[in-house]
Order: sequence, then structure tokens, then C-alpha cells
Amino acid sequence: MRLPAPILEQFASQIFQAAGATPEKSQLVAQHLVEANLKGHDSHGAGMIPSYVHNLKAGLLKADADVTLARDNGAVMVFDGQFGFGQVVGRQAMNAIIERVSSTGVVCAGVRNCHHLGRIGAYGEQCAAAGLVTLHFVNVVGHDPQVSPWGGRERRMTTNPFCAVVPRPGKTPVVLDMATSAIALGKVRVAYNAGNPVPEGALVDHEGVPTTDAKVMYEEPFGALGPFGGHKGYGLAVLCELLGGALAGEWTAQPENHRSHHIVNHMFMVAVDPAAFGGLEKFHAEVDAMVGYLHSTTPARGFDRVRVPGEPEQEALEERTANGIHIDDSSWAGIVRAAERAGLDAAAVPREAP
Repeated sequence: MRLPAPILEQFASQIFQAAGATPEKSQLVAQHLVEANLKGHDSHGAGMIPSYVHNLKAGLLKADADVTLARDNGAVMVFDGQFGFGQVVGRQAMNAIIERVSSTGVVCAGVRNCHHLGRIGAYGEQCAAAGLVTLHFVNVVGHDPQVSPWGGRERRMTTNPFCAVVPRPGKTPVVLDMATSAIALGKVRVAYNAGNPVPEGALVDHEGVPTTDAKVMYEEPFGALGPFGGHKGYGLAVLCELLGGALAGEWTAQPENHRSHHIVNHMFMVAVDPAAFGGLEKFHAEVDAMVGYLHSTTPARGFDRVRVPGEPEQEALEERTANGIHIDDSSWAGIVRAAERAGLDAAAVPREAP
């Protein structure tokens, strides 16, 4: 199935409305998911709809929840998402952080108890649009771990995203947005549904032997995702767990905490107004000069050019905006079943791309 983004976004919004969300919240979540597809992050796109509908029906996702400010110490803020749509409460928290940074120059914030936040880069981009530099450390709890620690074969953590964003006024910001696992679990899901292998070095089977077969994450005997970059990626994943989970969320993946089929994100973030350092024009000039310097590198064999973080997403956005978003048959069938479970009339299901 290949659909234009507006049709997929409308369909997703209708599903969430049928499941009990307000039109405004439904549209915001749908827009976020489809933007993830457009930017090449299918793991965080429309394929998440079945999980969201399941959690809405199970009472694990609160359709009407808004973020609350749980603690306010000026430049330190703690928000509680109350298990609402992550795309809603996350954006609400970012709005409050952006406003506060205008008076404090920097904010360290915790955003806890959010249903799946989605693509973390979206929040960094939201802050970059306001001229802010941001760092984001996120953990994922509420369900069983999927990622083994470096040197181990048993699951102990999840995909624990890390994101860092540098604004570039009038230009696309530099956006590093990644899972600390070798690949995001959603990318494994996409590969599994499509019957495709995953890249080498991403998975191990139940004996700790490397494999490219995605079924080890979904069929017994279970394997595990590994960290990216060996011990270095593992170290960053641990920091996401301790800062996002222990500090911001007070809830890590250790087994004394509750696990079901929930998707809960906690995020520790730092937002900085570069003007607070005094040399704003020089900062932007250095960023642009460094990006240009990197772009001037002679491409290695097999590469057409050198890119900086965030540019692959922009290229995917242009291509998919023009040509539509492809969703594999298995994932599409799951979305249609979720629409039916939500109570959406079958006539609302897109049948083919115009």
C-alpha cells in the first residue's frame, strides 16, 4: 500500500477519534506519526497505530490526558504526562520549556509518565525552531526489555533513544536522533512484517549468536537486540536509562518495576538558549562553517556526498512527499484491524493510492 501523506494522516486521525480521542489530539498524534514516515522513520510512524489502539482500549493510554507541571524550581522543571498521548504531552511540555528558557537561558527538565513519545527528533526540532540547543535522554519501560548489555545475551534494557539538536536559523537544524540499540525495535518490526532481514550486527538469537532474522524478537526462543557501536553505544544506553529513567522518571527497566504491555517513556532533557553564551552570531557562523567544511569532503567509494545529521530525513521527506508513503501488507493489515477495533466505519479505510 502506498498512500499520500494527507490521506494517511486523515485515516490515522479518524482511527484515534473513533477510539475516543478528541479531534485536536487525534490530529496532533496522526501528524506526528505520519511525519515520522515522511522522514524515513517508519519504525515510529503509522505502524504504531495498532499498539496505540490496543493501549487505548486497555486503559493504558489516557486519550484525554494533558501534561501537568509536577515540580518547578525555575531552571529545573518536572512534567508528568499522566500516561497521555506522548505526542500531545511531549509537545505541551516543550512549549512550557521554550517559554521558560526565554527568561532563564537554560532549562533542565524531566518529562515522565508519557505514553510512547514517538520520534524524539520532533521535540528537538520544535525547540530548534525557537533557536534552542537541546539534549534528550529517553528510556522505555512498561514492558519486557529487548536489548542485551554489551557482553551479555539476556535482555536488560530497551532501545533508549538519544537526541541532540543544534539550530541553524533559516536552514534545517542539525538533528542527531537515534536509538541506542543497533537499530530501533520498530525497524525490526517493519522487517519482520515485510519478511526482510535486518542489518548484520543488530540481533543475536537465544544462544547469543548473531543473526539477521527478525523473528527472534517475536517468536520463541527469543533473542535480543544489541547496542550500537559495542561498548560505546551500550554506555550511552545506560546513561539514557539512568538519566531518563532513574532521574526524570523514577522508573527504570529493573525487574522490581511493573511490566505489562504498556509503552511508557521518560525523558531527561536540557534546553539552552545559545544567546546566553553571548556570542550568538559567532556560534551560528561557526556551525555553518563547520557544516560546510564537512560537506566539502570528497565522498568515499559508494557514497554520493557527505551529509550531516538530519539531512537524510530531509531527503526522505522530499521523496515521500512527492511519491507517497509505502506501508508493507502485514503492517497495513494490522492498521486496518486496529481501525475496526477502534470502531471506525469500514468505508473510511483507504483502498488504494489515488
